[in-house]
Amino acid sequence: MSLLHLCFYSSYTLSSLGLAFHRTHLISALLCLESMMLSMYIALSTWPVENQVTSPTLVPILMLTFSACEAGTGLAMLVASTRTHGSDHLHNLNLLQC
Repeated sequence: MSLLHLCFYSSYTLSSLGLAFHRTHLISALLCLESMMLSMYIALSTWPVENQVTSPTLVPILMLTFSACEAGTGLAMLVASTRTHGSDHLHNLNLLQC
């Protein structure tokens, strides 16, 4: 395993562990999701270079598009929950109360 693969795997693993264990604020969960998407985007962008494929792939661009949509939706949820509940603590958000 090369050093580049180790960096991608470790950044994705640390982001998913951060998402799993530090679930107090919505903004920290959104940051962990964004770092997961960033590590996946960089890994998918360097994949054609490592395999010496001459044609560029469309997958990283689609991944970046979905990541931007996810970030916009997450920030809209953050603003809405802060306006209605007064804070961004995840324990205040309960789907059963909707």
